[in-house]
Amino acid sequence: MEEIVDKGIEHLASARKSLKLSIDKSKALGLSLQKIRPRLDEINQRLPSLEAAVRPIRAQKDALIAVGGHINRAVVPATAVLKVFDAIHGLEKSLSDPQSDLPGYLGVLKRLEEALMFLGENCGMAIQWLADIVEYLDDYKVADGRFISNLKNALEHLRELQTNEEKGCLDGGLLEAALDRLESEFRRLLAENSVPLPMSSSPLPGEQACIAPSPLPVAVIKKLQAILGRLIANNRLEKCISIYIEVRSSNVRASLQALNLDYLEISVSEFNDVLSIEDHIAQWGKHLEFAVKHLFEAEYKLCNDVFDRLGLDVWMSCFAKIAAQAGMLAFLQFGKTVTESKKDPIKLLKLLDIFASLNKLRLDFNRLFGGGACVEIQNLTRDLIKRVIEGACEIFWELSIQVELQKQLPPPPDGSVPKLVIFIADYCNKLLGDDYKSILSQVLVIERSWKHEKFQERLLIDELLNLMRAVELNLEKWSKAYEDTVLSFIFLMNNHWHLYKHLKGTKLGSLLGDSWLREHEQYKEYYSAIFLTESWGKLPSLLSREGLILFSGGRATARDLVKKRLKAFNESFDDMYKKQSNWVMVDKDLREKTCQVIIQAIVPVYRSYMQNYGPLVDQDASASKYAKYTAQSLEKMLNSLFQPKPVKYGSFKVRQSSGKFNNGVTDQYHSTSPKVK
Repeated sequence: MEEIVDKGIEHLASARKSLKLSIDKSKALGLSLQKIRPRLDEINQRLPSLEAAVRPIRAQKDALIAVGGHINRAVVPATAVLKVFDAIHGLEKSLSDPQSDLPGYLGVLKRLEEALMFLGENCGMAIQWLADIVEYLDDYKVADGRFISNLKNALEHLRELQTNEEKGCLDGGLLEAALDRLESEFRRLLAENSVPLPMSSSPLPGEQACIAPSPLPVAVIKKLQAILGRLIANNRLEKCISIYIEVRSSNVRASLQALNLDYLEISVSEFNDVLSIEDHIAQWGKHLEFAVKHLFEAEYKLCNDVFDRLGLDVWMSCFAKIAAQAGMLAFLQFGKTVTESKKDPIKLLKLLDIFASLNKLRLDFNRLFGGGACVEIQNLTRDLIKRVIEGACEIFWELSIQVELQKQLPPPPDGSVPKLVIFIADYCNKLLGDDYKSILSQVLVIERSWKHEKFQERLLIDELLNLMRAVELNLEKWSKAYEDTVLSFIFLMNNHWHLYKHLKGTKLGSLLGDSWLREHEQYKEYYSAIFLTESWGKLPSLLSREGLILFSGGRATARDLVKKRLKAFNESFDDMYKKQSNWVMVDKDLREKTCQVIIQAIVPVYRSYMQNYGPLVDQDASASKYAKYTAQSLEKMLNSLFQPKPVKYGSFKVRQSSGKFNNGVTDQYHSTSPKVK
């Protein structure tokens, strides 16, 4: 039994010893593994590349033999493309400053375009051949999958660039930058050679304006054309035109700005009538002529010179935009604003002025703005002419009606010439003058032609005669409106003399005839005689000598008669003088002649009377009450009669309401004639 136990213990000890040895060996192996772990990781990382390196060895023999030819066919065009790409970047150093050497710059730019064209045309072929070899490598597992994937991504990016025609990306944006510099040079050439034109260069009145010379030197125009050629080849024509329009229209605006054209922006609500802006209207005609014959004429020629090779449509469209942006539309809008103002006779003259200005420029308008590109200017011009003609004719045909309406108003309280009479006489002479008659006739002819009616010059003459007949009827009506008949004689004297004196030797006077003028002169003489008889002519009879001959009734009786008669004379004289001191004769000749007639009728009689009978009252204590005046003081007082009073003069106006004339005369009674310009 013990023997068995001992053997068991030995076995256990032996097992223990064996187990301990195994544990020690395991520990030693673990330490060894820890030491070689980094090398194993490195080997693991290198395995894929090693696998790719040995893959061709594993590929089929035929595939390995064929891959060389595929690679050679793809590499040759790819190499050519790379060489061109390098050449493109080599051209960057050759691009000089276009301002200092424009021909050289354009030459290099053209070579750059050709290189990019080659690059664009051959890049596709190189991409396709590279794609073929990549596909071959992928099909036959000749290369690593990740390598092939990277190649495919690169080729796809190249295809996208070619498809989107992003050639600028192929050269790193070199061509676009070069073209931008060329555009800047185009702008610089225009800006530095565009100088505002002063109005002093316009011809004097009556001179024939010649076609304006080109505002740019020939050398500059040739440079602009050369630049245009390259920019157009790169689809930049619209940008060039935009630059050209911007610079040249700005230059025209600068030329016009010196003329102070702020009035072109005025609205109808900013002025009462055309009389208040007549200076602007006069300037408008001169400024429009300067703009058309010099500024726009020059721009028209320059557009033709610069863009002629591109065709009529291009340069005419360019010119049309310059004209519109530079201020032509503002000129036409101002004319339209005038046509929308209130109707009055002065407006007729201003409308005729506008028509004359437009008619004078008719041939220039047709030549400069007759193309299809200028349709906006054409439409505005036609509309303006239509408004001018219709507005002028409407006022003209209603003038006699307006004059007739004025007779409903009271006559001047001072017996002077009504403003209406003065105005119409001057106005008719204006319409018959060289400045307006032919223009008015032309306007009336056009208006009648629109109505398919024939115009005869007699219609114009008859209408003016009707106007004067209406004036005469008004005078007749007004003369009967005075309560004091003597004042009506003053009124008739004034007006008949005014018509005779101010129309004699005028175009209206010639039209009315000598007999008509003599008739008014005779009427003046007639009413002068009646005036004297009915007023001052009654005073001498108050200084009667009856009962004073040889003092038949005694000296005291004679003194009483002289006192009585001097008192009656003084009262009548004072009353008459006071009343007539408020009456007016504007015409100096008429006034002086009338005063002399009165003086001759009264002063000699008074002087003689006082010489003979004045001593009878001189001794009286109240002598100054009766011998109130001397002959000299009477003459001085009578010479002071009928003097015009200083007043603020208005103007004859006809206002518009709901498209119709309203009756109205402002300050009709003032006797100074308005100036009809």
